[in-house]
Amino acid sequence: MTMPLPRRPLLLAAGTAALPRRAAWAQALPTRPVRMIVPFAAGGGTDVTTRLLAPRMSEVLGQPVVVENRPGAGGTTGTDVVAKAPPDGSVFLMATLSTVGLALGLYSNLPYDPVKDLAPVAPTVLVPVGIVARSDIGAQTLGEFIALLKANPGRFQYGSAGNGTSGHIACANFLVQSGTQAVHVPYRGSGPVFNDLLAGVVHFTADLPGLIKPHHDAGTLRALVMATDRRSALLPDVPTSAEAGLPGYKAYSWYGVFAPAGTPGPIVARMAQAVEAALADPVIGGRLENEMGLPPMRNYTPERFGAFLREEIALWVPIVRATGARAD
Repeated sequence: MTMPLPRRPLLLAAGTAALPRRAAWAQALPTRPVRMIVPFAAGGGTDVTTRLLAPRMSEVLGQPVVVENRPGAGGTTGTDVVAKAPPDGSVFLMATLSTVGLALGLYSNLPYDPVKDLAPVAPTVLVPVGIVARSDIGAQTLGEFIALLKANPGRFQYGSAGNGTSGHIACANFLVQSGTQAVHVPYRGSGPVFNDLLAGVVHFTADLPGLIKPHHDAGTLRALVMATDRRSALLPDVPTSAEAGLPGYKAYSWYGVFAPAGTPGPIVARMAQAVEAALADPVIGGRLENEMGLPPMRNYTPERFGAFLREEIALWVPIVRATGARAD
């Protein structure tokens, strides 16, 4: 399995040529501020990305986009809020691969169906994933880390942003691939994970390059591997899975905007336009890619994003089930 690059999308312009004019879009949107639900705690990659995009989206929509954190249950709590919200354009979701894909393989009674209960709007960024451990753990390389885990089965703990998140599955898949054992400690976002990782409460985690980099550069944490085909520009000294001796190990995520199912097409299209405008902004796009290591996923129509979601579900749910990870 290799980490897919964003598929060659249909151009947004082609999908919106026949849509109502700007005035009609504005009339379709509610006059009160739009809520953008982030289903994780403040400080994590999803939250930081959303808050970076929101001001430009507000400019395009002509009304405030208010970011609201609703963490819990690996992101499924906030996702369920949007799945059950009125489809009137007043609330949207910044979902992740974990909340609308991986969760299907982790929960036996997921309270929502991501395909039936949510309307795809637009993806935002692709999220490479790497494993990072405490610098004092006693391992300088991935090979030494695997040997340490094998010599101490079940002694070490890994944190994640929650049950079923990409970090959880990235670590669980790593344990399967390396034939090792460790104890999972779920949190309510990446921010609390890094706090406890630095404090020595947990020993390692898997997360995005932008969150790993400052701690790796400071020497407080050590990035051991990027689970990708290419090295991260933010962490050029960190080997890929193949370079580190574990070529079968791959992990990634992505973030994307969804609305409640049944949200009128003009509202969905208007929000998709706002997302695209934010990603196309050179300052925002530059920060996402060059400072956070998150390549923007541009020019997707809502229809193309829906097809992408179905492909990701078909790819990842069997992988999740093969790890044996459960969240209920």
